Amino acid sequence: MRIAIAQINSTVGDITGNAAKILDAVNQAKQAGAQLVITPELALSGYPPADLLLRETFCHSCNEALTELIKAIDDTTLVVGYPSFQEGKLYNAVSVIRRGKISHTYYKRILSQSPFFNESYYFDTGTESCVFELDGVKFGIAICADFWLSNSLLAADCSDLDMLLVLSASPYRINKQASRYQITRQFIEQTGISIIHTNLVGGQDELVFDGASFAMNRQGELTHQLGEFVEAIELIDIHNNQPIKTELAAPQLPIASIYQALCLGVKDYTRKNGFPGALLGLSGGVDSALTLAIAVDALGADKIKAVMMPSQYTASISLEDANEMAELLGVELLECSIQPLFDQFLLNIESDFQIPSDSTASNTMTENLQARIRGTLLMALSNHSGSIVLTTGNKSEIAVGYCTLYGDMAGGFAVLKDVSKTLVYALCEYRNQISRGIPERIIQRAPSTELRPNQTDQDSLPPYEILDAIIEAYVGNNYSPEEIIALNYNEADVQKVIHLIHRNEYKRRQSPPGVRITHCDFGTAWHYPITSSYKIWST
Repeated sequence: MRIAIAQINSTVGDITGNAAKILDAVNQAKQAGAQLVITPELALSGYPPADLLLRETFCHSCNEALTELIKAIDDTTLVVGYPSFQEGKLYNAVSVIRRGKISHTYYKRILSQSPFFNESYYFDTGTESCVFELDGVKFGIAICADFWLSNSLLAADCSDLDMLLVLSASPYRINKQASRYQITRQFIEQTGISIIHTNLVGGQDELVFDGASFAMNRQGELTHQLGEFVEAIELIDIHNNQPIKTELAAPQLPIASIYQALCLGVKDYTRKNGFPGALLGLSGGVDSALTLAIAVDALGADKIKAVMMPSQYTASISLEDANEMAELLGVELLECSIQPLFDQFLLNIESDFQIPSDSTASNTMTENLQARIRGTLLMALSNHSGSIVLTTGNKSEIAVGYCTLYGDMAGGFAVLKDVSKTLVYALCEYRNQISRGIPERIIQRAPSTELRPNQTDQDSLPPYEILDAIIEAYVGNNYSPEEIIALNYNEADVQKVIHLIHRNEYKRRQSPPGVRITHCDFGTAWHYPITSSYKIWST
């Protein structure tokens, strides 16, 4: 038998387009001699459909598309995921289709409680296992959390199976594939059956699905591995009820996967939302440099415009480096000095509100005013062109509020929202290994917002390697302040960083969505109140 994994990029709500993509995969697989085609979880509707599931018309459209898809399937067997409304209940379903009929249907039994999609809010729980036979091979079906969260329950159903098909919409995070391998091998040790895992690929709001579908034989050996962040159809030949081993490509380095995740997140957010291109403010600093490189690699240089908006505090080398980078990447660079606007604002503020711009108390005002002028110009250009504004702030800055509402936070998509400053540098180095796109001086310079003379980030923040470690310990690992201090971090630094994290929750709530790459980002996985008098630290 030959089985095809259809690792496809579904779009939430594009039911007709998703159905056409599924049918195209079936036709390609059939031409290659496959008897069975497997698609990802909810491939027909896209994942996660969220409150669209509360609309009867949405579920009805899914059912209509499924009906048409059934008619188009002949002697190739299709395993397809979709939302199924039956007798007043809604299920996360998978059906087995052959010769214009549904032969078997399975309803997901373990509903995901993940921060980005609480399935139990939308779906009812299935109660029965599903086994179907094809050419003498007995297949079982599991949907994502059925497998990843309930191995022991599922194992009890597999005593009479030859192979388990796992249909997933499992989003990317750093090193997640290693966890998938580990869970799969544990399950194989329990059951002694082979596994084929089919995963969704593509960007959906903050989430990026990495694909990376794979198969393992009953010895726990990896036999097939599909690429990350790409659509693909992989053929798997079966002998003695298990996949025949193939030659596997060397796995990617984690830094390469992170970069590709960011690129796909930008590409699909822009493409699926109908933006013709993107624009961003290029400052000559490392964050905007990385954002520009990702945007170009995701969308193409012809779809990107960069805008340099210098003030009296902008160093000449920032202008030089921004121009060099635009030339290296083939991007159009627009230049517009904000100094006349800044001077006019200060003049009006002094005359109308009697606030002297040179007072110590007004330092924050004048710094933020520059950022907000830049944000206003970028949004004006966005309105004119229709292109989306990509913000350039990183996770470290967003964590502690080192960013300006309606200034550098103004835009439609925050590319580096879940990327720490130290990781920004590592990604710049990686990008230059592909081809030189980021001038070395940008990477080597001390980071600065250039909002006042001789300013550096470390005037206000601990060194980034310390800041990022404290943020990771507190946000990522949920350590207490005392536990972080016990790791030999300065108590004053720890308390300052934690105080800033909670103090700036109101800013993060107003920031645009951004690509999630860690298990605890500030978009989908962080749920702290803005208003709270609870003291995290005891002193």
